[in-house]
Amino acid sequence: MELLLLALCCLHVLKTEAVVGNWCYRSQKCEQPQCEDPPRWHLVNAECKGSRQSPVNIVTKNVVYDKSLKPLTFEGYDVKGSAKWVLENNGHTVKVALDSSPKIGGGGLGRKYKAVEFHLHWGVPQEPQNIPGSEHSIDGEKYPMELHVVHIREDASNVAEAKKNPDGLAVLAFFVKADEENKNYATLLSKLENIQFKGQSAQMDPLPLMSLLPPEKDLWKYYRYQGSLTTPDCYEGVIWTIFEKPVELSLPQLSKFAALQFDTKNSTAMTENFRPAQPLNGRKVLWSGASTALPVAELLLLPLALTCTLSSLSH
Repeated sequence: MELLLLALCCLHVLKTEAVVGNWCYRSQKCEQPQCEDPPRWHLVNAECKGSRQSPVNIVTKNVVYDKSLKPLTFEGYDVKGSAKWVLENNGHTVKVALDSSPKIGGGGLGRKYKAVEFHLHWGVPQEPQNIPGSEHSIDGEKYPMELHVVHIREDASNVAEAKKNPDGLAVLAFFVKADEENKNYATLLSKLENIQFKGQSAQMDPLPLMSLLPPEKDLWKYYRYQGSLTTPDCYEGVIWTIFEKPVELSLPQLSKFAALQFDTKNSTAMTENFRPAQPLNGRKVLWSGASTALPVAELLLLPLALTCTLSSLSH
């Protein structure tokens, strides 16, 4: 079915020119047949064929509990900055540059990292359940969308400088599920119609970054592994933290992303802008939340305790 849809798409697209060496998503191949899609990204950047690539499928029965993975500390995440947020359609996603640089620490990171931008990956906004677009998956199951908050080392002045280190970046990943309306996203989503085409940007009043995330009390359960950026140059120095608790957006809110296009007017709709899962190649995925097994065990023991109590009362 997917191949049929791709063929039908190509029949309707007349624009075929592309710059050789450009990377793209598979959904862009109709419009830019010469662009390099994910299986061929290594032709654009050799590191995309490295041994520590992202995203990955997290198999929960194989994760390793790590007691050092305490809750992260969020500094400045609850503060509304003074500078406007700039939303940009960069031809691959919606990117929001941050100036106030909230920071994260703890959680086994070893150092502090400051936030520089966030962006999203999705499938088909009108069909989030049928064609989900999260990059990471849990036991093979994907969510409609995934939010990435990108941080660089506190001692680096920009992303390029941070990449000179083997642990230069730390990315917080949040799944997005179709559920209740999230009023905290209203302003951001209303701006999408102003950045419909590649290169367009729009400004909005800043928000506390934490307002776009699940409640902080729910952020103590997460997965951790060493990986890469999920777009070229596929830099392999990223500490990934993938939270179990998802962000919620309503179906009408998710459908707002259908306004976006990969390029200029009459170009391909920006859909399925995610990289497929990459091999783990022996890497371990760590987990912070093994202590949750205890309440379940206690519940199993409860009937036994009640039986013993009732038995002692009858004598």
